[in-house]
Amino acid sequence: MRQHPPEGTAEVLFIGNATLLIRYGELTLLTDPNFLHRGQFAHLGYGLVSRRLTEPALDVADLPHEDLDAVVLSHLHGDHFDRVARRGLDRGLPFVTTPHAARLLKGLHGFRHATGLRTWQSRTLRHGDSSVRITSLPGRHAPGPLRVLLPPVMGSLLEFGDRSGEVRLILYLSGDTLMYDGLREIAARCPDIHLAVLHLGGTTLPGGLVVTMDAGQGADLLDLLRPRRALPVHHSDYTVFRSPLEDFLTEAGRRGHGARLVRCAPGERVTVGAQATA
Repeated sequence: MRQHPPEGTAEVLFIGNATLLIRYGELTLLTDPNFLHRGQFAHLGYGLVSRRLTEPALDVADLPHEDLDAVVLSHLHGDHFDRVARRGLDRGLPFVTTPHAARLLKGLHGFRHATGLRTWQSRTLRHGDSSVRITSLPGRHAPGPLRVLLPPVMGSLLEFGDRSGEVRLILYLSGDTLMYDGLREIAARCPDIHLAVLHLGGTTLPGGLVVTMDAGQGADLLDLLRPRRALPVHHSDYTVFRSPLEDFLTEAGRRGHGARLVRCAPGERVTVGAQATA
């Protein structure tokens, strides 16, 4: 078992795509578990597939299964929860996700402790003296009426602390959202985000439909939220990604956000605190 991160900090292991292993005190969370290998296809619905271009830094069998407290799942899409994860994760593991995904996880896949949160609903998890309040935040996976073609998505606010209720660290996971007016409420309600994890890539479906933030939209979200630090993910792993990471880094730097950006390659770890990220 790995040593706990320093008090008040979280250790974030980037596994690939939008999959993170987050450790805070005695708590361990897994996000958007995607363990397909290079060359395998993620199923996106309506017969659409996308080929994975990269290897995950960790195999599902190598996860610290005995330490996992929950999975935070932004939505039920093949590049965020795949058949490898479905076979490799314990059916008793709690999931915190959208109501749509929770129904399918329980009814179709047998994950009996899946909890669906509506926007701004929260669930608190505890392990020993460590706690995290997970709040569902606004997200929109496609523009206008076309969003009915894609599964509902949520962002997540992770507020880490202890049993006293004091919040020591705040992480934001954007989920597969586009920029839209609904995200302004996040800025109003969550003015001090220590680390924002941004799902980028400019995912483009047939017909040119863009369904995740590209470089410009990612920089727009930094303009809006102004987190202390930002970690870009979900940008290089699948053939449907059309907006390279370098484009985002360039645009974010041009707008004065260079000091906020955290670079973390798959397999690397960063330690996140309220004051610094290393």
